[in-house]
Amino acid sequence: MTPEEILLFNPGIKDTNYLEDGDRVNVNFSCDCIDNSFLGHTFQYNMQRGDYYKRVSQMYASLTSTYFLAKFNWYSPDSVPTRATINVTVNCSCGDQSISNQYGLFVTYPLQADENSRSVASEFNLSAAVVDEYNRGTNFSSEGGILYVPTHDQNGSYRPLFSKRSKPGRVITGIVIGIIAILLSIGFFSYYLFKRRKANKLCLQSEESSLPQGKSTTIDWSVANAPPVAGLTIDKSVEFSYQELSQATSGFSRASKIGQGGFGSVFYAELRGEKAAIKKMGIQASKEFLAELKVLTHVHHLNLVKLIGYCIEGGLFLIYEYIENGNLSQHLNRSGQSPLSWGNRVQIALDSARGLEYIHEHTVPVYIHRDIKSDNILIDKNYRAKVADFGLTKLKEVESMYLSSKVAGTLGYMPPEYFIYGDVSPKVDVYAFGVVMYELISAKKAIIMPSSDSSSETKGLVRLFDDALSNANPKESLKELIDPRLGDEYPIDSILKMAQLAKECTRHEPRRRPFMKSMVVALMTLSSDSESWDIVNNPL
Repeated sequence: MTPEEILLFNPGIKDTNYLEDGDRVNVNFSCDCIDNSFLGHTFQYNMQRGDYYKRVSQMYASLTSTYFLAKFNWYSPDSVPTRATINVTVNCSCGDQSISNQYGLFVTYPLQADENSRSVASEFNLSAAVVDEYNRGTNFSSEGGILYVPTHDQNGSYRPLFSKRSKPGRVITGIVIGIIAILLSIGFFSYYLFKRRKANKLCLQSEESSLPQGKSTTIDWSVANAPPVAGLTIDKSVEFSYQELSQATSGFSRASKIGQGGFGSVFYAELRGEKAAIKKMGIQASKEFLAELKVLTHVHHLNLVKLIGYCIEGGLFLIYEYIENGNLSQHLNRSGQSPLSWGNRVQIALDSARGLEYIHEHTVPVYIHRDIKSDNILIDKNYRAKVADFGLTKLKEVESMYLSSKVAGTLGYMPPEYFIYGDVSPKVDVYAFGVVMYELISAKKAIIMPSSDSSSETKGLVRLFDDALSNANPKESLKELIDPRLGDEYPIDSILKMAQLAKECTRHEPRRRPFMKSMVVALMTLSSDSESWDIVNNPL
């Protein structure tokens, strides 16, 4: 954000180069539904020498807590590296239609000693009744709470709540200078429905903008500062009987078999009027069965394969939605399949990135797939991608930057820190995703084996592309690696950009690899550029 943009919401500040201790600064931001649990926004802060979670919480005027800092970061509270970038999650409000439609822009205000609703209301030229109404249950005898206070925008006007037909605008936040901070937020009511559950309000993302508007309030900080609950609570899945599965597959006949994975065979079936894929696993794969069951009953996203149900009679069975077009590897490496267009390939990369971003950024605990590869990216009838096969997934509560794990996965997709030391973090998936992008460009396997009559050595796809991208003319070098089935139907600038993104993902040091949310943004731009190229070069 530029100084000019900051001044729009801070008319009292005349010189952005000079601020006194205790000055209040307002900064705009988006008020989001975090983990389907509460309204908040996540800032990023670069740790300095001597910083620790309690100190960061105090720097943000206790708008966050040490529990939240630990919950939304990988680092142990006792060992956060200097210069590490951490997530600072704070609450925000979008107003309350049941109270008034007049106010849609709010300050998140940290209460100081001797402050109450009357003194805060006076500061904002509001009645104490209005402030009390939006902050029912706030304990004014305890320093450290937060209030939501209606406020005006940069034009001096109170913004009303967004109606169902209005478009969502930007949101506003405040940053701390010294000990005073405020956060202003405007909510996206066309996108979210909020319900009360016990002491907290859980926000549920609606799929229809016509859902009714509702309330949003703060988390009860006495709850937020409680220790995290051990274990994982999962939603209930549909349980099928062995008899039903056997009948649907003609006794798991060879004719019904559509695939073979590392942990079992896959069969096609129609169950209760729905096309399904049944993975039949042996008892020895119970760990993988439970891992996948836990993930897919807890996590739901358009770009993750959907789990329909399970069965534990006569073996272990997982029942998924049926994806018509097989997996990405089949499309890239089988001559019988029609070649994917470049636009399809970019879209598949974007869809896969969105699925990974969701399990890395928007779930608590965080999930690490550990086996991202072209075989585990499924393609539907519209050539959209879904990430599948969560049998090796690790869930990550807040303990340390890395988990230590027995190495499992697929050669060619494993980064050095995992293959050598067993260190697991989301950057393991980022590396593998980079390899998949190289596959999308070249249709080559992750590890290229020399032919029997060749004296060349075995090479990984990462090394092959590193060599090409380091040449003086990388575009010409890349042309030798591009899938020949694309012919000339591709924009070379787009190919180069994807290769460069893949190179960032496959850096040797995990801390230098991007997060998946950055990849989603970059691939959205690349997808738009590819669509424009298609329109110009392939007119109807």
